[in-house]
Amino acid sequence: MIPAPGPKAGKAQGSPNPREKLNELKKTTSGPLTATSSPPLSLSSPSPSINLRCSEDAVQIRPARFGRAHPVRAGEKGIQPGGGEEISDHRRGEQSRREERGSFDDKPFTVRLSDEAFETYELDPPPYALETSKKELKQMYYDMVAVRRMEMAADRLYKEKKIRGFCHLSTGQEAVAAGIEHAIEKTDHLITAYRCHGFAMMRGGTVRSIIGELLGRRGGIAYGKGGSMHMFSTGFYGGNGIVGAQVPVGAGIGFANMYLGKPNVTLALYGDGAANQGQVFEAFNLAKLWNIPVIFGCENNKYGMGTSASRSSAMTEYYKRGQYIPGLKINGMDVLAVKAAVQYGKQWCKDGNGPLVYEYVTYRYGGHSMSDPGTTYRTREEIQRMRSTNDPIAGLKQKILEWGVAEEEELKKIDKEARSHVDEEVAAAEAMPVPDPTPEVLYEDIYVRGSEPQFLRGRIPEENFYYPQRPLDETPPPTQTTP
Repeated sequence: MIPAPGPKAGKAQGSPNPREKLNELKKTTSGPLTATSSPPLSLSSPSPSINLRCSEDAVQIRPARFGRAHPVRAGEKGIQPGGGEEISDHRRGEQSRREERGSFDDKPFTVRLSDEAFETYELDPPPYALETSKKELKQMYYDMVAVRRMEMAADRLYKEKKIRGFCHLSTGQEAVAAGIEHAIEKTDHLITAYRCHGFAMMRGGTVRSIIGELLGRRGGIAYGKGGSMHMFSTGFYGGNGIVGAQVPVGAGIGFANMYLGKPNVTLALYGDGAANQGQVFEAFNLAKLWNIPVIFGCENNKYGMGTSASRSSAMTEYYKRGQYIPGLKINGMDVLAVKAAVQYGKQWCKDGNGPLVYEYVTYRYGGHSMSDPGTTYRTREEIQRMRSTNDPIAGLKQKILEWGVAEEEELKKIDKEARSHVDEEVAAAEAMPVPDPTPEVLYEDIYVRGSEPQFLRGRIPEENFYYPQRPLDETPPPTQTTP
């Protein structure tokens, strides 16, 4: 038996009550800050906005207040952004394109997150004052527009019957993938479920390679073999088709990093539909038993296939599911709240405090998959209400305009550029030749180079296929293709 954990596991002794800390943060961040190095930024007065608020039975909407953005105090040490020297370089091979757009103003300033951005369980809340920059905010906007445009292209290609099999889109959930990537580094690791296109893009995949994978082309991110649910890149372990199976794998990746002494953090994501899987709780137990540096994250988009969370789960507060692991509920429609939470969790894990359980409250606009219209178990009015009041892209755009980060025309230019780039990449993916299936392809990425069997057995000896064995350093020949 595992001994019962002590009270308030993972919480620092003598730390203030979360509500007291929140009140203290309000006092320290409510007034305008001054900067001696430069004049304050010109910021307009914020207007009431909309924030996602979730309950056990339904999606509720309630107003929230967004604070002003202020210049950071001279010499003040703010939150260090993830991603190395370049803030939010999502490593999609587009560095030159960003430079061509012109250098954005990279001067840091602080913004105040909504009071309702977080709810905690046995954990002090992350800081409500987040350091960012004009460059990062614009890049976040570009990223989310590009992800959505790519998913819309996949939707079209599927309806044209150019994409076959399963296809799960993340339209409406872009803030989770973008916010996480802007908070972590290339050396960190991420594994998720089958709704993975946005994560694949943010972790390093190009639009061309992702769409090419969906189309089954050799230029796809997994050489056309994985399809929608199995995409991989450096630091990104998929795309996994078995519900909940990626969670213990994520715990194992985190354990490997800890065993090897690497200061990396692993994020293991799953949906609310997978939250009741037994292997998820088994992973929780071992992660806490060994204090593995892993952030478990439930993307709660309110529906597991066609079943609402309240109909499938006796307890829908998924961030409390870890019991002995501290938890945090996050407004997953707010990309800045996601970034702040992941930065906080990453530092928590690096400090040796063990795992965390996150719940990103988000919403998918489409059905569970392309075969699901998504309107038989929810109303069209609900979907439209979420689109019009809680859209993550529109929400960030509103903040950018209110905070004086950019004018409407500049955002239109960024929007147009993101759409144009995605459209070009999609067209290039469609132009890739359809590969001819050959037996040699079966051996690729299965055996250690040079150890492949020299023949493939058929039903009878006359059907055996023989191949020459390649040396270890030889590159596999390109597969023959048809025009």
